[in-house]
Amino acid sequence: MGGTLLAVTAYEFHAEVWLLVGAIIGLGVYSVRSIGPLVVPEGEPVVTTGQKRAFAAGVFLLWFAADWPMHDIAEEHLYFVHMLQHLLIAFMVPPLLLLAMPAWLARLIILEDGLPQRILRFLTKPIVAGIIFNALQVLTHWGAVVDLSVENGAFHYGIHLLVFASALLMWFPVLGPLPEMQMSEPGKMLYLFLMSIVPTVPAGWLTFAEGIVYESYDTAEPLWGISPRDDQQAAGAVMKVLGGFYLWILIAIRFFRFAAAHRAADEQSRRERHRQRLTFEDVEQRFADAGDPPVEVR
Repeated sequence: MGGTLLAVTAYEFHAEVWLLVGAIIGLGVYSVRSIGPLVVPEGEPVVTTGQKRAFAAGVFLLWFAADWPMHDIAEEHLYFVHMLQHLLIAFMVPPLLLLAMPAWLARLIILEDGLPQRILRFLTKPIVAGIIFNALQVLTHWGAVVDLSVENGAFHYGIHLLVFASALLMWFPVLGPLPEMQMSEPGKMLYLFLMSIVPTVPAGWLTFAEGIVYESYDTAEPLWGISPRDDQQAAGAVMKVLGGFYLWILIAIRFFRFAAAHRAADEQSRRERHRQRLTFEDVEQRFADAGDPPVEVR
């Protein structure tokens, strides 16, 4: 066990992760400084403070999930850490990066009239994006795929890129930077609920399986004393509790906001109708304001 701990604490440089993070930062800075001033009307901000914060948080969480030590522990020792990786890559990072994207940049990338843009518009449709995302969620829990990702670092990295890309597509109709491509609020709540269903299937499978599902994580020297069975059950809990509840919390927040906005709109409508209603007192006051009728002179 001591050797395993030493292997985990020994730093390992992952060049591909730093290249990806550096490319995202570079493209973000170039877009804001070089492209934004050319397309954004004078006097309007190219990017807001909130978008800058969302971008910084998204990039940091992406690096944290993909680099040492989380990547090394997930790939070589504990499957529940692998699930935490997927939770960050699929449910945390993509929404933050979409919130960070200015509308003018999204329109240049997606709404321009070209073949790549037409493909992106098709892939970001709710049904298409949802099917792609959930198909990859199921695929990444297939035993052969999990074992190969443990044995092959490049394959593991590629799977994470696919999960990340599919998550960007899945989240786009919910909180993308283009309101015209988003669903209605009730549609968003139903969509997120459907996205929470599929992960519960492998979660239940992992939690209640009698044997060890993934041989690659059945190690003789478990890390931190966590047995393969406990690791497996913890992975199921991460998928069910953290992943599912996270989406349900977002649904609840959206529901309360939608209900509050609906109540405010109803109250405003009632006030408008009340102001427009003509009462007996209004008629009397208008007659009083008009004064006596003119007297006809013969």
